[in-house]
Amino acid sequence: MAGTNLNERNMQYEEIIAKSTSGMAVLLLNIIMIIVALAGFIYGTVILDSGKNVAPGIALMVVGGLYSFIIGPTLFAGLKILKPNEALVLTLFGKYYGTLKGAGFFFVNPFVSAVNPAAVTPTSSGTIVDEKAAVFVKGTPQALMAARVDKKISLKTMTLNNDKQKINDQLGNPVIIGVAVIWRVVNTAKAVFNVDNYKEFLSIQCDAALRNIVRLYPYDTSLEDENEKSLRGSSNEVAERIKEELQSKVDIAGLEIIETRITYLAYAPEIASAMLQRQQATAIIDARQKIVEGAVGMVEMALAKLSENDIVNLDEERKAAMVSNLLVVLCGNKDAQPVVNSGSLY
Repeated sequence: MAGTNLNERNMQYEEIIAKSTSGMAVLLLNIIMIIVALAGFIYGTVILDSGKNVAPGIALMVVGGLYSFIIGPTLFAGLKILKPNEALVLTLFGKYYGTLKGAGFFFVNPFVSAVNPAAVTPTSSGTIVDEKAAVFVKGTPQALMAARVDKKISLKTMTLNNDKQKINDQLGNPVIIGVAVIWRVVNTAKAVFNVDNYKEFLSIQCDAALRNIVRLYPYDTSLEDENEKSLRGSSNEVAERIKEELQSKVDIAGLEIIETRITYLAYAPEIASAMLQRQQATAIIDARQKIVEGAVGMVEMALAKLSENDIVNLDEERKAAMVSNLLVVLCGNKDAQPVVNSGSLY
């Protein structure tokens, strides 16, 4: 039942294009009409002063005054200018009127008002304060500098780079991870009406999706399973899963997640030194394994060559001693110091 209500709420605010006309044509026509109305107003006062045809004079003054000082200036409020990749979500007396999109000069109903919960307002100290929050700068109430807040919604591709988070991986080890999210607004009506502030909503959902996905992977692969997916070795796959998780959460806000990328990944400071020792031990074991494999192969080759060329015949005890000496020389960390035997072999 909750899912049905959620779907109905999403469908309620599907984006529609606002009705508009050419702003330049309305601007020129309105200026001409104001000039004509002012002329009529002046002419009406002249008629009244002459004392003849009082009724037409009063009519000219009323009509000219209404248009010059009320109707004409009100029509200017309907003029809107949009740059490329900008939009205006408009409401008329509290109801969704439509979205104005596309670069140009437009004229819409002058009684509509733009809505953007994510709009910010500059204060007198230069600090950016959320429009809906109380305006306090350094503990002192400040008056807003700008009487008009920019309510335009950007349709450009933007990047969200949240603070790094400390999250436990699949093995319970704390790791610090940061991601960058490339996103854009695709449904302005949902972005404005379905969530309180779509930018804050995206930021919070990004942190939640990151935590949900990171806990499913270990930081690094184990020696037992080299094909295991990990945060360090499978960063592209992890980023893709974060993108899918985040997209499912922000559909309600009319946002599209274009790409996610892991920008930072490291063990938490409290276990970083221990994990570094573990990685060093793993590297030493792998190196020793390669050295032993190579040393055994060289010993086998030496014994085979001695037997094949009939250089010397060794019994099993002497072969064991030779193998031991060769392995010590080949696997040692330091160069071997030779000892010359001047006596009999036996």
